[in-house]
Amino acid sequence: MNRYESTVIFTPILSEEDIKSRINSFVELITSNGGQNVHQEYWGLKKLAYKINKKSTGVYHFIEFEAPGDLIAKLELQFKRDESLLRFLTVKLDQYGVDYADRRKKGQVGKKSKKAKEEVTNE
Repeated sequence: MNRYESTVIFTPILSEEDIKSRINSFVELITSNGGQNVHQEYWGLKKLAYKINKKSTGVYHFIEFEAPGDLIAKLELQFKRDESLLRFLTVKLDQYGVDYADRRKKGQVGKKSKKAKEEVTNE
């Protein structure tokens, strides 16, 4: 199975309960078709870089999952059918992307290692 990341942007007029129920339906679709939910993050309301459907803000949600390749077409069809979604993006992670995602979840991204700190101080 491959690992994927999907970022979805919902319209800002939805309540948190509506967003949670829609996300749960997407996760249920993934798990019922042989996939596995790895990680989710709720990023909240953010300002968009440009207006989409006359909206200048959107509610972001991030889903990381493992699934067979044929599931992506089904998932993206569900994304397209959902009128409350402004945009979505699904990306397949390679070995480096999986490593980066695991380090990001552990909080190791953006921090210098001890060895790198020692090299800077020795110079």
